[in-house]
Amino acid sequence: MSVKPIPEGFHTVTPYIMVHGAKKYMEFLEKAFDAKINSVFENNGSVMNAEVRIGSSLIMVGDVPEGHKPSDAMYYVYVPDADALFKQAVAAGAESLYEPMDQFYGDRSGAVKDTSGNVWWIATHVKDISEEELKKLAAEQKDVK
Repeated sequence: MSVKPIPEGFHTVTPYIMVHGAKKYMEFLEKAFDAKINSVFENNGSVMNAEVRIGSSLIMVGDVPEGHKPSDAMYYVYVPDADALFKQAVAAGAESLYEPMDQFYGDRSGAVKDTSGNVWWIATHVKDISEEELKKLAAEQKDVK
């Protein structure tokens, strides 16, 4: 049996989130986004690598190695009910940045900042829009978030 170049369950691109306090951060992900922890590899009490599933996507989480800084990033998450997950994330300790609202591009979305400074856009696709219509609507926007 040959080894797959992309492991089972992974996609071509997999976010890797490096934070201070990875164990606590994973607890936040469980509460905020219903994340499931697949595996955790530790060394001397530090999380070297954890596989975390949020919906159909895998991300990796680890403690920041000594001498490095955590990097913040932005994620866009599609869910069936953006409003409900937004409230759930805020209740879990995320900071509300933008309340969910209908966007011109067909998504209902809002944003939160997690406990490590990462921004999570939480969206539900609510309307299909043609590329032609999208260009027209985008040109009409004055204050796009």
